[in-house]
Amino acid sequence: MSTSTRMKYCVNGEWLNSKTEKWMPVTNSSTGDLLAEVPCCTVDEVESAIAAAQAAFPAWSQKSLSSRTQMMFKWRNILLDHLEELTLLCSKELGKTLNEARGDILKAIEPTEHACGLPTLMQGDASLQVTTGFDTATYRMPLGVVAGIVPFNFPAMIPWGWMVPLAIATGNTIVLKAASLTPLTSMRILELFYEEGGFPKGVVNLVTCSRNEAELFLTDPRVKAVTFVGTTNVGKHIYSVASAHGKRVQAQCEAKNHALVLEDADLESATNAIINSTYGCAGMRCMALPVVVVQESVADRFVSMLKEKAMAMKVGCSYDPETNLGPVVSAEHKSKVCNWIQKGVEEGADLVLDGRNIVVPGYENGFFVGPTIFDHVKPGMTIGDREIFGPVTLIKRVKDFEEGLAVMNANPCANGSVIFTQNGYYARKFEFLTDGGMVGINVGIPVPSAYFPFSGNKESFYGDLHVLGKDGVRFYTRAKTVTKHWYDESSSKKAVSTWEGTVERD
Repeated sequence: MSTSTRMKYCVNGEWLNSKTEKWMPVTNSSTGDLLAEVPCCTVDEVESAIAAAQAAFPAWSQKSLSSRTQMMFKWRNILLDHLEELTLLCSKELGKTLNEARGDILKAIEPTEHACGLPTLMQGDASLQVTTGFDTATYRMPLGVVAGIVPFNFPAMIPWGWMVPLAIATGNTIVLKAASLTPLTSMRILELFYEEGGFPKGVVNLVTCSRNEAELFLTDPRVKAVTFVGTTNVGKHIYSVASAHGKRVQAQCEAKNHALVLEDADLESATNAIINSTYGCAGMRCMALPVVVVQESVADRFVSMLKEKAMAMKVGCSYDPETNLGPVVSAEHKSKVCNWIQKGVEEGADLVLDGRNIVVPGYENGFFVGPTIFDHVKPGMTIGDREIFGPVTLIKRVKDFEEGLAVMNANPCANGSVIFTQNGYYARKFEFLTDGGMVGINVGIPVPSAYFPFSGNKESFYGDLHVLGKDGVRFYTRAKTVTKHWYDESSSKKAVSTWEGTVERD
């Protein structure tokens, strides 16, 4: 990586100086210090990245499945070799604890392993003698240039796990718009991709820019698909504009995941799981569990246990191995989370634990927000309905399973939903009736492995084919169906019918 404070962008395997006049700061979330500045690339620079991907596509897409798979196997091992280096970099620029940052890298490696199975996953279908003398086969073909628009909260997993592996293994080329707040991990991975991975130039390109320049991805005819992770408002815009320009789109958007805790639940285990899921990654993940819907009969006990465990968490420097809860990503994001906490106070929720004024000795300029708990969150309170994206837990009390399910399904988002119970009847009923696309039964973070789709619903997702799993393979490929017929002496003398062998009746 460049030793200069000002970073470059990558086109056709080359790191280039931007001509922009606008530079965006990247900070150490634990100290507030400036780590680097990244360019707000110009429209011409974004266009050059698309052009490089377009130029690289023919040769890369025609490379054999075996060759691409071998390169993916090698790439997987390179990522493992650099696991600790990338972990520390991710922890510093984002604020994840070391364990969380290590998981971020490992969750980029898992889809890479999945992509190594593409020779099987890309297999089509075929039949001989569909009608007399006619054979038909369907193949999966790459699309062309793909654009990946990346959020700040998973700088390894999302671009290098959700996007790159399946996109390039299926034969596409890609342009990544890295998150300006946390681009350094992704940039370092791209350096390794070319320097050690030996991939052809132009297969992966990377820019940092604003929404204005990124609009080109939605309208340029060379871009065949757009994959996005971010806010719902932006996701709706990307989906509407890009699809109107004939592009395939998957837009992973906001979440307000709920857990339902019934009175028969193992409260100790449930509380431990909820502590992890609600405060892990400082709440900055779309599979966080910010809302807990608790049956009234056990609510007092649950809230007391949750507060006790939350207060025992060590808030501190993200790359201190003893830290349980690191900072949020930036000063601006800290202010946003604190404003949401104040909004909850104004709306009348009961502030059980306030994390706004926490100070970490030696790291006074870090962007820390401590564990925060609101109880008695009522319908109509915006804190209970909108995504806060911070270490804030909201308690909604209900009388029974039916009311709890109704409260959960009333939310416009439906990324994940969880139930804690020992009752198989209610667990099965919940699994069947919840709107959540990813469902946990006594599992606080029901994120599936890369072999299954990341399947949000409602306003949490716009598109037809989800990230990862078989959906991911289909998203990055198109069907090509080929019908074949070979003439012999008798058939060459026959007249060709209107349907040319596709309709046959004895």
